[in-house]
Amino acid sequence: MMEAKQAAERLLQADNILVISHASPDGDTLGSASALMRGLLQKGKRVRFACSDPVPDKFGYLFGGIPAQNFVPDFVCAVDLAGPQLFGKNMQEWANRVDLCIDHHGTNTAYARETLVDPCAAAACEVIYEVLGKMGVTITPEIADCLFTGLTTDTGCFQYSSVTPRTHRLAAELMENGARAAEINRQMFEMKSRARLEIERRALASMRFFCGGKGAVMIIRNRDMEQAGAEEPDLDGLPALPRQIEGVLAGVCVKEKPDGTIKVSLRTHSPLDAAEICSCFGGGGHKAAAGCSFSGISPQEAADRLEKEITRRLEETV
Repeated sequence: MMEAKQAAERLLQADNILVISHASPDGDTLGSASALMRGLLQKGKRVRFACSDPVPDKFGYLFGGIPAQNFVPDFVCAVDLAGPQLFGKNMQEWANRVDLCIDHHGTNTAYARETLVDPCAAAACEVIYEVLGKMGVTITPEIADCLFTGLTTDTGCFQYSSVTPRTHRLAAELMENGARAAEINRQMFEMKSRARLEIERRALASMRFFCGGKGAVMIIRNRDMEQAGAEEPDLDGLPALPRQIEGVLAGVCVKEKPDGTIKVSLRTHSPLDAAEICSCFGGGGHKAAAGCSFSGISPQEAADRLEKEITRRLEETV
């Protein structure tokens, strides 16, 4: 593992840099990528962005004003990307060509040539901020917006146990540097499309409880998405719903993707460790939030496997 100063040096030594975010991109991976790109442009670098999936419309502002460039990169940097399986089908060509990975997942597989990981950071944007500082980048209002977006989305608007005093201090600094905190929080957490409300209704209707109400699981099938007129961005924040219910220690959200892959998002309260549970199925993440994927099985089978493992752990610890 390396330090932020070394990561900054590697980036400053390169000229043509490709920045990659993980598939099904969220606010942290996109905020990290866009903030890093803006910092690199400030330092006179050529930089372009890649992601297996499109950037959701609500995050479009993160990349506003960043020029589109087409070149063959001589340096590849992945952000908030803990393992090669998260590159997505359209980015697998880069999975074994990453020069630097900047991340905050303790489950990072060290797939890159060099890795900067701070598992104590509440968001990858915390780590990116440190690297930008070591690069001598001026935090403009645009960069502040990018970093604040990553912080607030990956912490549930600063609610999660991963939040530290450092997280709050950084948020304050970003606001002092022009981050539109109130506007970003409203867009991320208050505004919902009608399609989002409909898929949320269907997800809640599918919810069932297990292990005496300590676990809850909901399943979102392709037909639910089609009938609701919903798209992938409309699911943002849905996995957190089961854990919000009184008495629930483990909330499981099972999502069937159009290609048949099953994506599982797990949210837990102590003493359960979401990352440990998901690692049993080839996934990973954080103690309170993690995920994994399945192929060749039905959504119900995936839900049953998670329920069985969670039940076993609850019976051992609670």
